[in-house]
Amino acid sequence: MSSKWQPLDSMARYGTISRFLHWSMALVLAWQFASAVAHWLFEDTTVEGFLWGTHKIVGTLLIALICIRALWSLYNRGHRPPSLNIPAQLGHLAMYVLMLIVPLLALVRQYGSGRAFEPLGIPLMPGFEGGSIDWMTAPGNLLHSWLGWLLLVLIVGHVVMVFVHRSRPRDEDVLARMLGNRQN
Repeated sequence: MSSKWQPLDSMARYGTISRFLHWSMALVLAWQFASAVAHWLFEDTTVEGFLWGTHKIVGTLLIALICIRALWSLYNRGHRPPSLNIPAQLGHLAMYVLMLIVPLLALVRQYGSGRAFEPLGIPLMPGFEGGSIDWMTAPGNLLHSWLGWLLLVLIVGHVVMVFVHRSRPRDEDVLARMLGNRQN
């Protein structure tokens, strides 16, 4: 891996900041899916209690990271490694959209439930008296989980395609672009 500090992206590789955001989001998403799997498979256990207890806080971090990453991507537009093809572009777009929509559905559902939301003691949403607001809670109840699992399928496909490209002699090694060990 290159030790050279390159904050901005280039046509050959992603810069240090883009790589940091990418791998940070990979870790955050891995934690989120671990908490969801624990909630699904290990209900009412210590493992579920620990992991699931972090799900909303980590989801809030995910929203912040995706917003920062989207702004950073716009700033670097035109200076990034080119996409390999249209399916790769569409796959990345779908992942970005889901990474934003899935937690936003949860936030809207949280607000519509009337319960306060204060991750790490930071008041993001006040609670309110009365019943829940159905038009705010229904989309999250219906779609949050399903779209989250769809996002996981896309992420697994993303990882598989990285190794497919690495194994084909004529394909570009896209992992090298995200590890930073390429020359400018």
